[in-house]
Amino acid sequence: MSTEDRPPAPRSLAEALRARGDAALGALLRSRPDLITPVPTDLTQLATRAGTRASVVRALERLDRFALQTAEALAVAADPATYGELLGLMAGDDADPAVVAALPHAVDLLREQALVWGDDDRLRLVRTARELLAPSPQHPSPTGLGPTVQEATAGMSPGRIQEIVAATGLASTHDSVSAVTALAGLFTDRARMAALLADAPADSVEVLERLVWGPPYGQVTADPAPRLRWLLDRGLLLPTAPGTVVLPREVALHLRRGLAHRAPEPVPPVVETAAVHRPQVVDSAAAGQAYTALATVEELLKDWDEGGPAVLRAGGLSVRDLKRTAVALDVPEPAAAFWVELAYAAGLIASDGEADERYAATPAYDEWLEQPPAERWSRLVTAWLAATRTAGLVGGRDAKDRTLSALGPGLDRSAAPEVRHRVLALLAGLPEGAAPAAGSVLARLRWERPLRGDRREDDLRGRLAEWALSEAELLGVTGRGALSAQGRALLGAPAAPAPRPEAEPSGPGDKLPVHHHHRPAPLTALSPAEQAVASAAAARLLAPLLPEPLDHVLLQADLTAVAPGPLRRPLADMLGVVADVESKGGATVYRFTPGSVRRALDAGQAASDLHAFLAAHSRTPVPQPLAYLIDDVARRHGHLRVGAASAYVRCDDDAVLSEILADKRAAGLGLRRLAPTVLAAQADPAGLLEGLRAMGFAPAAESAEGDVLITRALAHRTPPRTAPEPVPDGPPVPDDTLLAAALRAIRAGDLASTTPRKPGTAPAGNGELPRTGAAETLATMQAAVLTGEALWIGYVNAEGAASQRVIAPIRVEGGFVTAYDHTADEVRTYPLHRITGVAELADDAG
Repeated sequence: MSTEDRPPAPRSLAEALRARGDAALGALLRSRPDLITPVPTDLTQLATRAGTRASVVRALERLDRFALQTAEALAVAADPATYGELLGLMAGDDADPAVVAALPHAVDLLREQALVWGDDDRLRLVRTARELLAPSPQHPSPTGLGPTVQEATAGMSPGRIQEIVAATGLASTHDSVSAVTALAGLFTDRARMAALLADAPADSVEVLERLVWGPPYGQVTADPAPRLRWLLDRGLLLPTAPGTVVLPREVALHLRRGLAHRAPEPVPPVVETAAVHRPQVVDSAAAGQAYTALATVEELLKDWDEGGPAVLRAGGLSVRDLKRTAVALDVPEPAAAFWVELAYAAGLIASDGEADERYAATPAYDEWLEQPPAERWSRLVTAWLAATRTAGLVGGRDAKDRTLSALGPGLDRSAAPEVRHRVLALLAGLPEGAAPAAGSVLARLRWERPLRGDRREDDLRGRLAEWALSEAELLGVTGRGALSAQGRALLGAPAAPAPRPEAEPSGPGDKLPVHHHHRPAPLTALSPAEQAVASAAAARLLAPLLPEPLDHVLLQADLTAVAPGPLRRPLADMLGVVADVESKGGATVYRFTPGSVRRALDAGQAASDLHAFLAAHSRTPVPQPLAYLIDDVARRHGHLRVGAASAYVRCDDDAVLSEILADKRAAGLGLRRLAPTVLAAQADPAGLLEGLRAMGFAPAAESAEGDVLITRALAHRTPPRTAPEPVPDGPPVPDDTLLAAALRAIRAGDLASTTPRKPGTAPAGNGELPRTGAAETLATMQAAVLTGEALWIGYVNAEGAASQRVIAPIRVEGGFVTAYDHTADEVRTYPLHRITGVAELADDAG
């Protein structure tokens, strides 16, 4: 393309955006969704919004390290800078080939993000970004560079400037501006600077070397040492304040051989492989963890079935209740907090909303229990992937130094879903069965998001990644540290890359001697519909790996039953009523006790029912001690009856009541005889039942009608509850429909604000609505219907909002104009009385 054919260089960011196609504008709005919240009226407003401090900070936080280093280099370059000048700052005098290869992509990314605009011969960093990244005494630049010679000498006397110019061997000038220009020219001339520094004393050079990579400021006394005086006389150090000197930017760049950064990082750190296992081993280990996860959540909810811990006044679970939960689940407290938060995120537990508020299972828990195991797992991991609540924070302190409690407020971290997804995506980029080195994963994440907030936030992002790795292992998304097949499907990831032949391990746990330098294509977060499909695919892969539920147990003579694997739900539920779990693991051991048998009888089971149940589900004969235990407890069960008087005890055998009255342990119950077969008590019925059972009796509760109350293990449930909504990390990424509508509206608004008008028809004020009388407006509209021309109108809607539009009138009648509206890209009808004025477009308005 010749110089004459080349389009003119943009003079502003708005003009640069105006020259973009819809695809490029759409890419900007996808990467920076805050720019269309709400939709800007035109491209000028879009450019203004893209330059606001909040939006620029958010965009900078999402740059990778090399793109950020490129922006930092532009902040210390001239404005505008050429691509060659930027390349010199990034690649140095030695022209690092890796930087040379990566820089075009970084510049294109900054342009796409509207942080840089202009052609390669006039690159401009958005002013707000330059203000944020340029060095200053209050906010040192990450480059470690100081001010330019011109900036550092701004307050210096002309005489002193001329002294420095003379000391460097330059010709004196008549004004300070030309003197400073000559001094800057000397410092940027490699050959002349080398000659100047060749005469420098060794200890003066040592001072420069200490300041060259930053910070560039140093302290001096009122009478500087000779090594400092030599530097000050020649402007190699310049005073900025009493007692403070600075190394000028041009001098530092010469000493750095042109580099703006000490260590440019054009290539992301590789995710190193710590160990490799056979894929089948990984999938089996992950399936085992998935089964354990399901069992743990079931056990947690079963423990809270009749009403769980109380809700703290400030919300959440008390430290004591979390400890009890950890003991019940036989896991450490951080793991207990994770399982509690996971059940909450999946909508399986919530507070019941009663006056004495407690946590309990939701109705959704019963639906979840009826689903196949693989689908139950899928629901848990899908909730985990999207949850912003972060269990790892439990036990820490908030900004007001209050303890963060499980299920309490203050646990949401909007970056958590993105970090989890990215960690798993990095694992998906490794060969099947490869487990990463955790440190390399964290290094990669730090490269991808180096500016995610301050030091504390950086630390939080690293901790989020560590928690993601451990939680993925707990859930069975990974096995032995490697991503499982079901975990890969959960991400919607393609098949894993094959391992290199030279890196084949000799055993499932051997270390790989090489690093994987491939850079997998980044996996984007899935939409809810896509995630549902991916989760279903993961469940299908997991289902064959989970153990089949059993329909039998092994009864033993020591009053125990051994379940050699997972049990079918009706069997597990009934066995959980008639026996107590003694130990868990590969096989679960249940123990029968008088209390557990009585619990079954209280639930409405008869002794014959228990005998039949055990005979039907045991692969071994029912031991005689167990049969005797059931019959003995059943014989005494219900012999005593407890009701509400406050409470009473009745029994057909008055000798039994006499025995109770004579027992010293009954003193606290406040018993007295009402009749030969009835005792009254001051205790409530529940306390009376417990007291009599502690004395060795087996009473049964009865209703007001005298019937035995069957205390079935009916669960306490909350009212219907929805799972907590994740806290979004900024505005959501627009979908295709919203994006197309936004682009159409922005283009139309821009057309309305930039289309040329015929001379004399444009309003006096820039951007004001056109103003014409009603008769002139009507006549212009009718003429446009005949000629087919487009018009520029001002319009005020029913809410009083004013806008500019370009319309092509089709019909004018009854006080309304029907026209094709370019703003809405559709035919609309407007009341003429709401049109403030009309202006004809210039003939060449294309």
